[in-house]
Amino acid sequence: MSAERVHHTRHEIEVAAPASVVYGIVSDAVTWPLYFPPNVHVEQLESDGRRERLRMWAMANGRTKSWTSRRELDPEARRIEFRQELSAAPVKSMGGTWIVEPHGAAGSRLVLLHDFTVRGDSADDVAWVERATDTNSRAELGSLKELAERWTHLGDLMLSFEDSVRVDGPAEQVAEQVYEFLYRVRDWPDLVPHVSRLDVEEDDPGVQVMSMDTRTADGTTHTTESVRVCFPHAGRIVYKQTVTPALMSVHIGEWQVVPDVSGVTVTSQHRVVLREENIRRVLGEDAGVSTARRYVREALGRNSTATLNLAKEYAEKYSDGASRSVFSK
Repeated sequence: MSAERVHHTRHEIEVAAPASVVYGIVSDAVTWPLYFPPNVHVEQLESDGRRERLRMWAMANGRTKSWTSRRELDPEARRIEFRQELSAAPVKSMGGTWIVEPHGAAGSRLVLLHDFTVRGDSADDVAWVERATDTNSRAELGSLKELAERWTHLGDLMLSFEDSVRVDGPAEQVAEQVYEFLYRVRDWPDLVPHVSRLDVEEDDPGVQVMSMDTRTADGTTHTTESVRVCFPHAGRIVYKQTVTPALMSVHIGEWQVVPDVSGVTVTSQHRVVLREENIRRVLGEDAGVSTARRYVREALGRNSTATLNLAKEYAEKYSDGASRSVFSK
């Protein structure tokens, strides 16, 4: 049987930002979900500063795919070579190169090269991979350009924060109950007052695709869509909103359940990029970035803290096993 043919793609974009800024974004893969729409979550498994191994989750043609990759970083040449060591079907192998070329002091060109093979070299599968690679590459480069070109004030548009609650009780049992509450999102409309509707699919174990309607303090309803990746043995659930409210261009987050000798600490983390062009439309003509930062912090913090307190109430009530779990109905 003949070997599968190697296919090649090339995408590039001009960016009105210094090459150092662009390379900084491309080299920091863990932050890609903030910059690249298809990327849901990235875990750095190994790194020595020049070579790293990554586990990645991303959307491809509407489906969530996961793979592991190795990268070699060359900051002097502003090049990054990557190669998937375990690809997601129908891809058999995939690799490529990021190249950042300076154009004067304040401009750059970003080039993204891919090479890939497909198991069996089916024409339909090749077309699927080409379409996914083209769609994702265009989305990634376009989003990077938009954010990188705001590099002088991008820090003002980004905010990170967290809220925590303490749950007392037998640590192992409490941690299990808290995680169950956070994992079983399909039951949230019955348990979480600010959630009015929630649909969830979990075709692959631990990867949830959900659509949710959330009521805000002023009585309005926001519809969001998210992909969640669940790590039950680590007590973590990470997520990225793929459809966000008007004030946010990006929203990623994480639920963490951390046990100790007398219970657990449950934390909700948020990382947001504000959608600057919508601030006045949503908050009024006098509103600016600082107003939007306060509004988003309060709104997200209020909802996540309410959910954390409900998880605490549930865990403290049911962790002793004496009562019937609400999830067993």
